[in-house]
Amino acid sequence: MKKFTFALMALLAFTFSVKAQQYVSTEPANRNVILEEFTGRGCQYCPDGHRIANEIAAANPGRFWAINVHAGGYAQTSYPNFITPDGNTIHGGFSISGYPTGVVNRSTAAGQSRSAWASLSNQQMNQASECNVAGRVIVNPETRVATITVEVYYTSNSSADENYLTVAMLQDSILGSQSGMSYNPSQVIGSQYCHMHVLRDVITESAWGEAISPTTQGTLITREYVYEIPEIIGSPNGVEVDLNNIFFLAWVSERYQGTPTRPILTGCELDLGQGVDEPIYPIFAGVSQIGGATCTHTKDIEVSVQNIGTETLTAMTFEVEFEGETTTINWEGELPQYAVEKVATSLEVPFGTYPVVVRLTEANGQPIEKQATASVECIEWAEVEIEGEEEELRLELMQDKFGNHITWEFTTPDGTVLGSGGPYTMMASGTGTQLHIEHVTVPADECVKFTIYDQQGNGICCSFGHGYYIVKDSQGNVLFGDEDDGEFGESASHVISIRGPQVNVTVGETEVSNIGYTHADFVAPLDYEGFPDEVGFECRKVTSPDPMIIQGNLNEFRLIFAMTDELEMSSIYMVKAYAIVNGQTYYGPEATFQTWTEGIDELGNGLKLYPNPTSGMLNIEGEGMVSFEVYNTVGQRVMTQEVNGNAAQVNTESLDNGIYFLRILANDGNVLNRTFSVAR
Repeated sequence: MKKFTFALMALLAFTFSVKAQQYVSTEPANRNVILEEFTGRGCQYCPDGHRIANEIAAANPGRFWAINVHAGGYAQTSYPNFITPDGNTIHGGFSISGYPTGVVNRSTAAGQSRSAWASLSNQQMNQASECNVAGRVIVNPETRVATITVEVYYTSNSSADENYLTVAMLQDSILGSQSGMSYNPSQVIGSQYCHMHVLRDVITESAWGEAISPTTQGTLITREYVYEIPEIIGSPNGVEVDLNNIFFLAWVSERYQGTPTRPILTGCELDLGQGVDEPIYPIFAGVSQIGGATCTHTKDIEVSVQNIGTETLTAMTFEVEFEGETTTINWEGELPQYAVEKVATSLEVPFGTYPVVVRLTEANGQPIEKQATASVECIEWAEVEIEGEEEELRLELMQDKFGNHITWEFTTPDGTVLGSGGPYTMMASGTGTQLHIEHVTVPADECVKFTIYDQQGNGICCSFGHGYYIVKDSQGNVLFGDEDDGEFGESASHVISIRGPQVNVTVGETEVSNIGYTHADFVAPLDYEGFPDEVGFECRKVTSPDPMIIQGNLNEFRLIFAMTDELEMSSIYMVKAYAIVNGQTYYGPEATFQTWTEGIDELGNGLKLYPNPTSGMLNIEGEGMVSFEVYNTVGQRVMTQEVNGNAAQVNTESLDNGIYFLRILANDGNVLNRTFSVAR
């Protein structure tokens, strides 16, 4: 199950040692830190150790990693059982007198208390390391086989002729019980604890690593492992190994008076990706709603796609199904192996939470069947109209006995916190309440989200005191909440739109002139009150949903103008002017234009489209045609067809009235673009 390459490793190490490194740095560096934190689900104070380790990691990104080793008297075999043979071996190699305890880079033979971890880590990170370590893990999601490459480069001589390389798999985000959860509230989710960086398996043959040499300056050592990731680890009551929440650490240690191998010279987290042997293999890396709560029904979603095939992806087609309607998105670009592309689109979402289904139907011209599902939410907002530049909101919060569990915040869509509060004090009596009055200032024309949290997930009501929350505007009007709003579970959210004095802004249609191969000039009229914060144009190819932003200028005649030399030859573009006034963006209607074509004059001069406009069949005549595609005005490809000969027909019966774009491929590889309209 674990390793398939032991007999081969010595030969591989020799072979790779003569090659240049791919991942590891050859520059001298200080030591990174591995903290082996001995813990257990029955340990009352271990969550405080988790908290301290998290704080050290946050203060030293890319330099410090904690490994939660569940072993010893507080490790439990009930679900989730995190006990492993490797964890027991590592635990047994050190003198452990209490929990939580830990060893920092194995610099001591005995476990150290959590109060010493920060200072010991700083001491290690200030020492020069004899070597650097880095590498990459590629996981095949179909077979669960991980191909692991680790490189070690010695920037100076190690004091031992033989060192030891260890590779371990850890897992995040495992929900389960934990004593003393209140000591680390950031990892509490409802009534469960979110266990992080849990040791699941050691990949190398021994828990103490495998021997590597030579250990002299300038030596590059490469190790490769093939590891089949188990479905479940632990017996009894084992825990599923979720491929979306695993990561791998590698470290190099010396041998000091036998087992365990210590001290650790340095360590790192290995880059992690997914990959297969097939040429065309995109997968969904995630679909999510992006941005905070907004006071509009237009919501943005982001589709992340990773290319785990061997061939670079240059084109993909997506279908987005929402509320009975399907929208097609065509993507073009370059997505090399292992890279991730993020494709954004917008949906008109009613109030509430709704599922959205995204399908990947085509990649590099080949049919693909991939699907991902997510949720999109539109929270109903309260409207507050004001005359000035800001509004003061009043929060009335009646806590229950456990005020120390309560926090709240007001945030803008970009995540800016306008106000926050809590936790409050816990009352001494068995039950009780206490009123808190808070004020938060919100600027005009802002959308703000209020969220209240309860760490224990039972709200602020009922058996511990009848709590509640109410938010009012500056005039005393209740925006939401009442004296029965204390029972909300883990959290509750509300959205408020603060609308200042409204302005009238009208952006006219863009006029395009001086069109060339890559050049165009844009002019659009603007009628407004006040002065715009920004003006310009959004210009996009009809085959792509992604616009190019061209910042413009405004003259005394209230005309927006700009020019660009960044267009592509022989392409159809849509352009619209925009103006940002008081933080709000206003758009004009889209105009269509085509850049000059080069290299297919014979086809271009002889090409005929008729009748145009058409109510039925559109005839195409011209020499040298190979195929054509039809796009609508939002960049969706609605038709594709091969051409045999010098004539073709477009059946427009399935097309709505409007303007369409015809993209014709010539037999010399060039492309000609034309427009036609459907009118019935």
